[in-house]
Amino acid sequence: MTDPLPASPPVPTFTPQERALALLWGGDTRGSRGPARGLTRERIVEAAIDVVERDGPAAMSLRRVAAQLGVGVASLYTYVPGRAELEALMLDAVAVGPTLPHEWPGDWRAKLTALAHDDWRQIRRHPWVLELGAAEQVPGPNMLRWLDSALRVFDGTGLREAEKLSAIETVDAYVRGLGRLRGAEEAAADGPAGRGAATAEGRGDAESRGDTEGRGETEGWEETEGREGMSTRERDDVLGQLVDFDRYPALRRALAAGATPYAGAPFEFGLQRLLDGIEQLVIRRST
Repeated sequence: MTDPLPASPPVPTFTPQERALALLWGGDTRGSRGPARGLTRERIVEAAIDVVERDGPAAMSLRRVAAQLGVGVASLYTYVPGRAELEALMLDAVAVGPTLPHEWPGDWRAKLTALAHDDWRQIRRHPWVLELGAAEQVPGPNMLRWLDSALRVFDGTGLREAEKLSAIETVDAYVRGLGRLRGAEEAAADGPAGRGAATAEGRGDAESRGDTEGRGETEGWEETEGREGMSTRERDDVLGQLVDFDRYPALRRALAAGATPYAGAPFEFGLQRLLDGIEQLVIRRST
């Protein structure tokens, strides 16, 4: 009787998250095929961002990215194994700008306020980050550099390390939550053209992250004119004709005082109340 053949060693399998981590942190990501002339991972990521900002996340695929670059889709697999890994690279590519939160002027509260506005401006420029970020995130070098810097904002405050992290994540959740709400409102008002309009609106005058000049209480919530949907003013004019506000006395008083519901204006108000709560914790820890 002949001896049985030895069992073949198991072939390792990797999840998209594991492959993305290898890509982000410098693992060997090249396949057996030679790279296309002039093609780099950075160029692929830039092309993918161009596609998603022009046509939206649903339209992004390796085939579309290859067409953008003028190469065959097989060439991309030498650099990026799949869409999930490419999305991780895209998110990390826009995670930081030229300056970091701990480098900005002012005390911890001024820096955290600037951080929130900076995140908001980034979401308005790149609304797709909320959709790609809805999947399990794979932290890359830029994401961790940003988080490390954000935590340094609280140096000297006396907050515990877990409290610093919770404060950063709470502010981030606040900004992202309002970003999703605003995006849903624009999509409903604008129809298929809404995504491009939202992206264009979010670019504003200050393109660099960390630029806090000229930010008012309604930063990013400007009234939307010239779209398929109603502007805030047009909506209020119609409501004034249809609704007897005497039936809503508290709301009538608020409107008479100049308040406008459902207009997005509470961004700065809500942010400052959130920071008020963090400030009380800082005060308790310092006494």
